[in-house]
Amino acid sequence: MTMINGYEQSDREESLDILNLPSLEARAKQIIPAGGFGYISGGSEDEWTLKENTEAFNHVQIIPRALTNVEHPSTQTQIFGVDLQTPIMMAPAAAQGLAHSRGEMATAQGIAAAGALMAQSTYSSTSIADTAAAGQGAPQFFQLYMSKDWHFNESLLDEAIKANVKAIILTVDATVDGYREADIVNKFQFPIPMANLTKFSEGDGKGKGIQEIYAAAAQKINADDVRRIAEYTHLPVIVKGIQSVEDAMTAIGAGAAGIYVSNHGGRQLNGGPASFDVLHDIALAVNHRVPIIFDSGVRRGSHVFKALANGADLVALARPVIYGLALGGAQGVTSVINHLNDELLIDMQLAGTKTIEDVKQVKLLRH
Repeated sequence: MTMINGYEQSDREESLDILNLPSLEARAKQIIPAGGFGYISGGSEDEWTLKENTEAFNHVQIIPRALTNVEHPSTQTQIFGVDLQTPIMMAPAAAQGLAHSRGEMATAQGIAAAGALMAQSTYSSTSIADTAAAGQGAPQFFQLYMSKDWHFNESLLDEAIKANVKAIILTVDATVDGYREADIVNKFQFPIPMANLTKFSEGDGKGKGIQEIYAAAAQKINADDVRRIAEYTHLPVIVKGIQSVEDAMTAIGAGAAGIYVSNHGGRQLNGGPASFDVLHDIALAVNHRVPIIFDSGVRRGSHVFKALANGADLVALARPVIYGLALGGAQGVTSVINHLNDELLIDMQLAGTKTIEDVKQVKLLRH
């Protein structure tokens, strides 16, 4: 363990024996301090939407197919001209130093080893440059939480461009923080500086509360911000936090190069629909004009399969990867992605699908 500001960080580095991804939560709870674990695992209010995110995958079924002449399916895919070994990606998630002393650098290393895509968060424990370097040239996206200070936004975007990220993810569903009771009970404050924020804050950035951080974030975000970021960076801008057809159309009209369907893992508006339940209608409306990334509640290979068949091009997750990070560092992260890939490959074989494009053409059974 590494101790920082009285907070114990895991130093583990080992591959993991994984039965399934849901089982990782209880294992990680044993080594992540209570405040950090509550922040990572928690949802808003009574966590109905958090739970519904995973339950919603049961609302449709995969029809098994036989006599399809399929063997050795492949999970290879592509987005924005970037070749990937899997459609599974790391969602942008804040403060991964809560789980491991190397934080996002270990995550980036583990994601790269799995041939997957890494998305960095504005609120990372490690800097944009350090996280990119840890990936050793593997593709990464950068997620922007817009600040009220445009010069701060420009500084982050400049660093992301310099780090050769392939796209910018603009998060639009977190203009205020969800009411997360675990953080209140634990009186949680971030014990670890957020590297991208410290140069703009007084002191070393430690000890900030969640409300303090959100107070600096932009509450008013509109279509003009999408255009502004695209024009400034000349990179694809993916709008994250889309949960309605109307918002998807607004984002595309503003120049978004991608739509990211997500309810922030049930951490924002409790009582809102599961992300999976809104994905299909959004995908029909988008009609392949831009790629769609999906997250929230993904825990099984069948969830990945269903999301792809429901309209997603890439499928992201965070909590299970962070648990793998705590339990095994970079190797633990790779173990999580590889396990999910193994489940996905079984589902692909049994559904008679050779490629990810084949999966996207599957008609799910809907009641």
